[in-house]
Order: sequence, then structure tokens, then C-alpha cells
Amino acid sequence: MDPRLQAISATEGVFLRREAIAIGFDDRSIERLVRRGEWVRVRRGAYVGAELWEALDEVGRRRVVARAAVRTAQTHVALSHTTAADALGAPVWDMPDVVHLTRTDHKAGRSEAGVRQHRGTIRVGDVTRRDGLLVTSGTRTALDMLTITDVEHALVTIDGLLHRGETTKELLAQGLAAQAFWPKTLASDLAIRLASGLAESAGETRIRFLCWAQGLPAPVLQYEVRNRHGRLIARLDLAWPELGVFLEFDGKVKYVVHLRPGETVTDAVLREKRREELVCELTGFRGIRTIWSDLYVPEQTASRIRALFRPSFRAA
Repeated sequence: MDPRLQAISATEGVFLRREAIAIGFDDRSIERLVRRGEWVRVRRGAYVGAELWEALDEVGRRRVVARAAVRTAQTHVALSHTTAADALGAPVWDMPDVVHLTRTDHKAGRSEAGVRQHRGTIRVGDVTRRDGLLVTSGTRTALDMLTITDVEHALVTIDGLLHRGETTKELLAQGLAAQAFWPKTLASDLAIRLASGLAESAGETRIRFLCWAQGLPAPVLQYEVRNRHGRLIARLDLAWPELGVFLEFDGKVKYVVHLRPGETVTDAVLREKRREELVCELTGFRGIRTIWSDLYVPEQTASRIRALFRPSFRAA
């Protein structure tokens, strides 16, 4: 790719049609490069080199598309809602693939293919800057999420923002109080009460929400198990110490992410099995493992968990 366009992509994330035209390309040559797979059109009039695009994961591609939307917005905007969550490094679960932008000039927003502009009141502290772009703060992003989706979906992002230190429950409560006339305030209040920065993945958030929705006791998150010498043996995703049960959520990439040098996935699975056996020996707890498919049969999953609780509780 032309080094001048590479330089623009390196700083701006994408290059625009007008920038390619300015250095000698025309519409026919641009279309030819797109057809040949050398350039990728990420939005109308915005492009990126195919090699860079292919190297990006799903979140990385959404970030590039967001940059393209900002560069072609023709107004002053900040990344917001799910798009801000991506920029802040927080998880987004099962949301429409739309770029969300909030206008900073208080004028009416508009929507077009793949982009939704919001008209919103921007208060002091509501906007920060990440990688050269205006982005709604962690607190504002968390509250905005609750205006476009339900509690469970929003909670995945809110937990992630808390975990990354982008907001606190105190700031969320203050922000909610200042927005008393915004829609869905009852759902917002519930989400803030349920939120926890201890959740380390979308799966952990969702299994915890399942427990709440199914009327199970509130679990302890990241429960530490130590041996008689005080050495940390395990940090359990969820535990009910008084009921003698712990739960581990196995996400799609859990074992891959935590592979040790020279270890295979099989090695990691065996190591995890030995760790679980040691936890049971040290605590006397019974363990249950859940996976993504368990989240879609909440009643059955809750019954499996409840069946492990000590008989005195089950009979109560």
C-alpha cells in the first residue's frame, strides 16, 4: 500500500477517499484495489489495507469501523454506548453491530447505515479521550448502555468497566441520581445493585445474573482457597461457602488464555482438574462447572446448582 496512506492509517485508523484522490488515485483505481482485495472498504469513503484488516479480531475491527464513522461524521461526536465500551476495553455481549456516537453540540442526532447518532446532554466529566478520540467516560457509558438494552446485556459491560477501574459503584449511583428523568431508571438501579468489578468475564457476569434471576443465594465472587501454610491454591469464580458449593465458568478461550509456556490445552485441562480436586480436599466443597450453553437453560442450570447445596438448605 502507498506509504502515505499507511501513515494516515497508522494515526487515524483509516484513510478516506479524498485522501487517496489527493495523492493521485481515482475512483476506478480505488474500486480496482478493493476488488483485488488489497484495500477493504470499512464504510462509504473510508478504507484500510487488507493486511491490517485481516490481522484484527472482532473488537479490533469494530474499533476501526468506529474511527471511520467519526472521520466521516461531519459533526463533533464522541464514541458512546457499545462503541465506547469497545474503546474502553470493556466486554460487549450479543449487541447489534452498530456504531454509537453522541453529538457534543447538543443538536439532534441521526441514523444511517450502521451508525446511530444520539443527542445527549454532555456534562463535565462525561467525556474522556482514548487513542485520539473523544469517548464517553466509564460512568456515562455504563448508564448509556441501560438506555439501549436490558439489564443482563448491560451488566456484562458494566461489570467490565468496574473491573477495569473505569468507574465505581459510587460514581454510577451518583450518575443515576443526576439522570433521574432518563428512561429505564428502575432497570438502571437494579443493574447498579447487581454490578461487581470482581467478575472477570462476560460468562461470569451472566452466570451470576442467572443465579439472581433464579432465586439462588448470592455467591461470593473470586473466593480464595489456601492451604494450611497460607499459600493461595485457587481463586474460584463463584462460591457459596456456607452451603459447601463452588462454581467455575469455562469460557471458550479460558484454557488457551491461561496456557503456561510449553503447555498444551490438554495439559491445561489436566492441571485444572488437579486444582479442582485439591480445592475439594481442602474445603470439602462440591464443585460444578458451567459453560455457555448452560446459560440458555437457566432453570436446569439453577436446579443443578441447587442440588449440590447442603441438604439442610435444600429442605428449607
